[in-house]
Amino acid sequence: MSGHSKWATIKHKKGAADKARGKLFAKLIRQVEVAAREGGGDIESNATLRTMFQKARDASVPTDTIERAIKRGTGELEGVRYEPMSYEGYAPCGVAVYVECLSDNRNRTGAEVRNLFTKNGGSVAEPGAVAWQFERKGVVIMGKRASEDDVMLVALDAGAEDLRDQGDTFELTCAPGDLARLRQALDDAGLAFDSAEVTMVPSNVVPLQTESDARKVLRLIDALEEHDDVQGVYANFDIPDAVLEAVEA
Repeated sequence: MSGHSKWATIKHKKGAADKARGKLFAKLIRQVEVAAREGGGDIESNATLRTMFQKARDASVPTDTIERAIKRGTGELEGVRYEPMSYEGYAPCGVAVYVECLSDNRNRTGAEVRNLFTKNGGSVAEPGAVAWQFERKGVVIMGKRASEDDVMLVALDAGAEDLRDQGDTFELTCAPGDLARLRQALDDAGLAFDSAEVTMVPSNVVPLQTESDARKVLRLIDALEEHDDVQGVYANFDIPDAVLEAVEA
């Protein structure tokens, strides 16, 4: 697991404040709207919408709120039209960063994202400079409530490509289109998991061995994630547990 995944897990365990919860809801609703606009409002035939619907439900977004977002996406209700866009750059220490956004104003979002990179010791790169270092995957994180063999037996039959022991958790990866099938198989087998989402997995990682370097990188990651238009931030750093614990403290 990348350091970014560890950091996200730590923040999740701490529990989201009301403000952060509201911001998460808003971001998930945007994702649902765009998925419905681009692929239609039928959850069964629109795999992306199905994934976004489940992601919103996992975050406890009310069903009626999600349904209204779908209707805005399909044009049944009026709403702001959001456009997907991405930005690539580098954090301190040469860490590659890929940022996904949904915005109703490309120029404003671009300027603000660039400013966040600059203010936090990073730099924006040309399109394509960073994206090649990441691959879109379905990722399931689960605690070690069952043996590795039991998890593997269920997961491989449901499309999992890999299972990694991450210390106190297992990390399963699969093709994005197999994520719904994998999580359903785990549910049916009674194997609880902590998260299941489509994400960008780095092909290589940059180790951050000192608390100072870790703080520099995480400062930029957190600043980007706080932006209302940013839907996902992916980075290829890895932080040793001892250093991450020092940062968390």
